[in-house]
Amino acid sequence: MQQLILDLALPAERYLAWYQGRAERVSMVSRDGRRVSLPAHHLRPFLTHQGVYGSFVLQFTDEGKLIKLERLAD
Repeated sequence: MQQLILDLALPAERYLAWYQGRAERVSMVSRDGRRVSLPAHHLRPFLTHQGVYGSFVLQFTDEGKLIKLERLAD
């Protein structure tokens, strides 16, 4: 199992593109510089009226399959 730390600042207006069918994935860069492309629906549990903000840990298999995405405590 591997994990990455992600710091997200995704305004609701940008996330709206997923709802409107203009985007399927969210691309971001982890703290260690690795680029991550994640299906947008995995961020939905963290969506507020402002968007998706905060630090998250992304756990995945050696093959790149998502295991868990969770928000880190502030």
